[in-house]
Amino acid sequence: RHLASPASHRTMGLKGFTLPVLAAVAAAGGVIFANQVASVAAATDNKLVDTIPMIDMSAYLDRENRPEEAAAEVAKVADSLHRFGALVIKDPRVEEQSNTVFIDMLEKYFYNSDGKRDARPEMHYQVGVTPENTERPRNHCHRSALLDEKERPYTGCPPDADPKWRFFWRIGSKPKTSKYPQLNADPVIPEEIPEWSDTMDMWGTKMLTALHTLAGMAAEGLDLPSNTFQDMMQDAPHLLAPTGSDFNKYGANGTVLAGYHYDLNFLTIHGKSRFPGLYVWLRDGRRMPVKVPPGHLIVQAGKQIEYLTGGYIMCGFHEVVVNEATMAVIDKKKAAAAAEGRDTSNLQELWRVSSTLFGHIASDQVLKPMGRFATPEALAEFPPVETGQQVQNELNAINLGADSEKNEL
Repeated sequence: RHLASPASHRTMGLKGFTLPVLAAVAAAGGVIFANQVASVAAATDNKLVDTIPMIDMSAYLDRENRPEEAAAEVAKVADSLHRFGALVIKDPRVEEQSNTVFIDMLEKYFYNSDGKRDARPEMHYQVGVTPENTERPRNHCHRSALLDEKERPYTGCPPDADPKWRFFWRIGSKPKTSKYPQLNADPVIPEEIPEWSDTMDMWGTKMLTALHTLAGMAAEGLDLPSNTFQDMMQDAPHLLAPTGSDFNKYGANGTVLAGYHYDLNFLTIHGKSRFPGLYVWLRDGRRMPVKVPPGHLIVQAGKQIEYLTGGYIMCGFHEVVVNEATMAVIDKKKAAAAAEGRDTSNLQELWRVSSTLFGHIASDQVLKPMGRFATPEALAEFPPVETGQQVQNELNAINLGADSEKNEL
């Protein structure tokens, strides 16, 4: 969806709503979100900082020699996930050069793919490529309508299908048996890129290793045994899931590349993209752009950790939009190509690649509030469900499942 200006996105964000409808939304449950925003703002005395906290994982990795520093970082992880639904980490085991190699290869792939040969719709696109305008974000218009006008997403109501592409590649061990084989399918390997498997496994393993360590830190900070989440992640369908957005086609200011949504999984981790445009919503309802320093990774909370903590950690909402900073990078790359005498109408380097990995809880594990979060209220709101079923329900809602349905308000 192309938007003329920030002002127009606010009008479009309420398209189709009347005051009675908004009132009904609040009465039907939207007020829960409004109350959550108010309660968090009060609890933090309005002192939420304007930058997502950075976590130094080196202290935790060397915790035997740096116990006090490690304990401080552990506490910061739990607090940041609770207050922000996101954090930025520096893991010395994940080098920026590895991210560069990965993005270079994916730029080449998306630029040349037809979006058909490597697609597996019969597997709900959970392996291989998902072409543009296939994945549609869930309809969260009831939620976004309750945000302050200046904090609302650019995503229209109802949301359009995303113009971004995606490729799913399984990382880590597979279960010997599972009730959900479609979520644990064999990989798709583009034959024209001989380094594909090694590069995907290299970057995916680094990201999953960082996420595994962070899961241990999060559990400790939440007063759970450190291996709680790590054990539940064993043999899960972790997916290296880079997206590709073609700025040769979708480079207009205000274009929504990934509509306002949350992630259905446990934790999501991203390397730094070559183009800005990611926005996240803080727990208090504020919208902010994300700036990831070179060599750092951003982690966002997904629906599964919200389930396991009974809503203490809430899944983080986000969207990706072409903004002025994005266009500045596009213009710079076009100018460089023109200076070399190349045709600037269809450039490989104008594909925005996100180096994303979705960390999951294993498909046959049961999601339910744990530890001190297993209150009667939380157990009523988050009844036990197998992770595979939770994932399938979410895939249906975003147009990728076998029983995909229209998203209604």
